[in-house]
Amino acid sequence: MVGIAIQENESIDRALKRFKKKYERSGVLKEYKKRTFFQKPSVKKRMERIKAQRRAHRTDFMDNSK
Repeated sequence: MVGIAIQENESIDRALKRFKKKYERSGVLKEYKKRTFFQKPSVKKRMERIKAQRRAHRTDFMDNSK
C-alpha cells in the first residue's frame, strides 16, 4: 500500500504531487492493468519480441546519430 506522511506547513497540492509520484513509481497501476485481462502466451511473446525490436532499433538510431 502506498502512503505518504504530510509534513508540517505542506500544502495539499504538494502532498498530492508527492503521492502521485510515489504511486506511479511503485508500479501498482501497471500491475493492475496487466492483471485485468488475459493475454494468450503466444501473443505475449510476440509483443515482447516487437518491443525488443523497437528497443534495439532505438539504441541503434541513438548510437548512429552521435
